[in-house]
Amino acid sequence: MLDPIVNFFTRIFQWIGRGIGFVIGVILWPFMWAGRWYTKRGWILKAVVGLALLVLVGLYAYFFYVTQVWNDFNPDYPPRILAESNSPQTANALAGDPVAPAATQGGEGSGTTSQNPTTPQSCKRSEIAAVTADLIDFNVNRNAWISSMLVSKLGFFGVPWRNTPFFDNKAAFQLGINQVLRRTTTELVDTLGRARGTSRIDQNLQDARTAMSWDEDAWYIGLRGPTRPTPSVYREANQKVRAFNTSLEQCQATFDARADNLLQFLDRIAGDMGSTSDILRGQIEASDAGWFDPRADDRFWFAYGQLYAYYGILSATRSDFSSVIRERNLATVWDTMQVQVRDALNMQPWIISNGNESSFIFPSHLATMGFNLLRARSQIVEIRGVLDR
Repeated sequence: MLDPIVNFFTRIFQWIGRGIGFVIGVILWPFMWAGRWYTKRGWILKAVVGLALLVLVGLYAYFFYVTQVWNDFNPDYPPRILAESNSPQTANALAGDPVAPAATQGGEGSGTTSQNPTTPQSCKRSEIAAVTADLIDFNVNRNAWISSMLVSKLGFFGVPWRNTPFFDNKAAFQLGINQVLRRTTTELVDTLGRARGTSRIDQNLQDARTAMSWDEDAWYIGLRGPTRPTPSVYREANQKVRAFNTSLEQCQATFDARADNLLQFLDRIAGDMGSTSDILRGQIEASDAGWFDPRADDRFWFAYGQLYAYYGILSATRSDFSSVIRERNLATVWDTMQVQVRDALNMQPWIISNGNESSFIFPSHLATMGFNLLRARSQIVEIRGVLDR
């Protein structure tokens, strides 16, 4: 009596096995054909083709390595940068304000302190510029810039990596950081790095903004011929931002830490976060394939990179505009906003799922990330409202 049932399931598994074998055969057929073609060629052609294949395999191996190893990734990075200029002389000063030189002890037993009259005047550096430079360094020096690598441009057998579930998370994360860096350098040029928008634009900041506007996927050769790869141009931006900070510390540059400039900067940040949350919402509406949505991971990690960078930028902004925040009684709400952004960075799932929001099997990581973005944005809007009164 059980024989028909056993035979039915036996045939089912046979068909499944044949289907899997057919799929594997289709995948392996190009390689088998290439192997037969290769064995029939002369030794010179074999050497050339073999060398080309060896180089290609090496490039892919390096690509796989750099996409999986995230050097110096640490969501708690801001204190490391801000601590470099954290001293009693600068604790309550605005960026660009003169800083009293450290006092030196007088003669033995005098009980007095004195200042060396020959000590040049110094000013407080901009922590926004310092974090910006550090993030550029993180993207292109401490890590390889993925988007302009040749293998990244070749894709997965011609399919763009962003349309696959493979090896695009780090690239999306870097692009999210880069979005913030472009916004920040623009604001440094247009408002923060000049007095009331009427003074001369700082040339270092202008050069940095121009460099950060470079194509994110430029290689040595482009559609118009030889060009400069993206990492080398971004390294110049890093140098220019650091040069601006050096000039600021020497009181030879300007940082306009006014409340209306802070308000405008926060406006731009809130706009960026709102735009990214809308991108996440678009992907949620476009697919509910759960763990099998190939675009969910790069959308998630782009938003994560944006939050990662803005956590540092907002921490630096609190230092650069310290007296404004203190005078407007914004310290508590600002700290709450920073805690919320930092808590969002604890979300680091191994596989990104874009399931239906009511599903109990496939979580919706995009919806959670979008919620975190909007929660941080609401705090920024609240701060902006206080500044606008």
